[in-house]
Amino acid sequence: MKAYESAFLRNLVVAGHGGCGKTTLTATALFNAGALARPASVEEGNTPTDFDEEEIHRRFSISAAVAFAEWNQHKLNFIDSPGLNMFIHEAALAMAAAEAVLLVVDAAAGVEVQTEKVWEFAAERNLPVLIAVNRLDRDRADAETVLTELKERFGRGIVAAQLPLGSAADFNGVIDLVTMKARQGEGKTREADIPSAHAEAAKTAHEALVELVAEGDDALMEEFFDRGTIGIEHLESGLRSATGQRRLFPVFFTSSAENIAIDALLDGLVKFAPSPLDAGAVRGASQPDGELTVERPVDDHQPLSLYVFKTIADPFAGRVSLFKVKTGCVKNDAMVINFNKQAPEKLAHLSVMQGKQAVAVTELHAGDIGGVAKLKDTVTGETLGDKSAAIFYSRPRVPEAAIQFAIEAKSRGDEDKLGAALHKMLEEDLALSFNRDAQTREFLLGGTGQQHVEIAVAKLKNRHHVEVALKAPKVAYRETIVGKADVQGRYKKQTGGHGQFGDCKIRMEPLPRGAGFEFVNEVFGGAIPKNFIPAVEKGIQEAAQRGYLAGYPVVDFRVILYDGSYHDVDSSEMAFKVAGSLAFKNAMEQARPTLLEPVMRVEVQAPAEFAGDLIGDLNGRRGRIEGLDAREHTEVIRALVPLAEMLNYQSDLTSKTQGRGTFHMEFSHYDVVPQQAAAKIVASAKIDHSEMAAEAS
Repeated sequence: MKAYESAFLRNLVVAGHGGCGKTTLTATALFNAGALARPASVEEGNTPTDFDEEEIHRRFSISAAVAFAEWNQHKLNFIDSPGLNMFIHEAALAMAAAEAVLLVVDAAAGVEVQTEKVWEFAAERNLPVLIAVNRLDRDRADAETVLTELKERFGRGIVAAQLPLGSAADFNGVIDLVTMKARQGEGKTREADIPSAHAEAAKTAHEALVELVAEGDDALMEEFFDRGTIGIEHLESGLRSATGQRRLFPVFFTSSAENIAIDALLDGLVKFAPSPLDAGAVRGASQPDGELTVERPVDDHQPLSLYVFKTIADPFAGRVSLFKVKTGCVKNDAMVINFNKQAPEKLAHLSVMQGKQAVAVTELHAGDIGGVAKLKDTVTGETLGDKSAAIFYSRPRVPEAAIQFAIEAKSRGDEDKLGAALHKMLEEDLALSFNRDAQTREFLLGGTGQQHVEIAVAKLKNRHHVEVALKAPKVAYRETIVGKADVQGRYKKQTGGHGQFGDCKIRMEPLPRGAGFEFVNEVFGGAIPKNFIPAVEKGIQEAAQRGYLAGYPVVDFRVILYDGSYHDVDSSEMAFKVAGSLAFKNAMEQARPTLLEPVMRVEVQAPAEFAGDLIGDLNGRRGRIEGLDAREHTEVIRALVPLAEMLNYQSDLTSKTQGRGTFHMEFSHYDVVPQQAAAKIVASAKIDHSEMAAEAS
């Protein structure tokens, strides 16, 4: 495999709504370029970028994957990304390694929810976007309607670089609006004159393209006024420049399943997508997570710097790190430093990835994408390079877990292997989370949705041979008080020798939500010796952790210790600790204890037609709607909802919105549980405690 210089590289994230044909389009492009021996499709389960067992089984992409095509003396690196809402973050993470986005749109479905989300991701990174309206062979495919919808959603910069010849079963090629030639047939298209039936439409579309390209360039505008048009060479360079500036977004038309106009698309990507040189200098920080004040040209002669944008946990090769050569030229067996950890790494056996297949290379130029196995310390989001020229590239923003499930190993053997297996999976999938809840003592596996967590469990079983059971997590309730109390805690125990004696008087009162626990010592005159006062506080705190109503920690209260008594011989720290716990229990009887529940800040995004039903559903979950924002053709509902009511929300949202809705939630605050709901929680907790006591006996 030869190394390509920066000017001959094109790095593109292939992104779009689920089911629009991204993976098959990538595979067909590879086939046409000679990288695959035969055509591949998701239905057959043989595409190079969907190589995970779960992807093949479920027939959709779960993780971003890299493949390359050599076309017209250029190398195109495709990063095929998932389109389902719970995995769409993979597209955003992959954009750190690309100079452009190939946005794929279904010719029948048009602009969908994740189409808009990908567009937003590209805008945040200021990446050029080229659009492929795919699956023109489908029934109800309508190129004109989709083009109009694209312009309505994303602005007048959307411009057709081609026109389709026919649609549905009659789709058999495209008209190139730059060269004004028709390209027809499957596989390698034949160039021909434009059919007379399409001549007028092609002329009108060509003139519209010429005008838009000329608008942003004074020299081209002058040529346009002088000649009434722009020459092909200048039109190509003008469209390329306008695409790189995000002023224009060229649209192409394809059928990946039937291999129609894919070669014309590849030609367009080579001509109009920016190279790493076109994208300009890279920006980094002089320290981790610092401001991006360091700029370096994309040049082989600059100090070497690599950004690791993806990690693959391969069961045979081990950890495979996918990286972008930001600056410099990397050679096989290079010694570099991990700037984030100040750890040395050796880049042995450099490769370029064709899905899961590693193709060996001896070097990679600035701007290229490669892979290396078995780095010791490096994970996703870290920067490697020449130790004499440190630079830190921005770490990815990863979505927080939207849902968590309690996870439990099915056997002792599974328990022993679980930690190591999860560690590998967390390196590969940054959106997974794993932690232990200190209150419920459950191990929690979190993800962007229920299906995300279920797929992780399937991978644990199939890839790592670890079987676990998923359970709905226990909600971390808390207890508090809403009244005041003034009580005594007295502990007296007499035995044959020294007895035990401790006596304290306390006042208890509520604190504002989130204040925690406060202990105030107002004992005067030595009623309780100073060395015993910390024992009273400790006894109260330990009793508060055990709870009063349902075994949940008691929070947001103040205890004032104001009096007590002691015995010269029988008093001890233990006795006053017990006295403190007794005083706490007596106070809870008077202070009107109540339950608190975690309330989440929820943001739901879905097409406008579902907003009414979703608001009604959130109200039914004891939610409080805080706002409703319109974004293009979607609505964003902001609400505060108790966590207990959101445990099954992912599946319900998918059902109510036909899979077009997404949501995100994060902890907001604790609030009082309504009395009727609290009674059920307390009763359930008492049953659980009884069962646990029975098991222990």
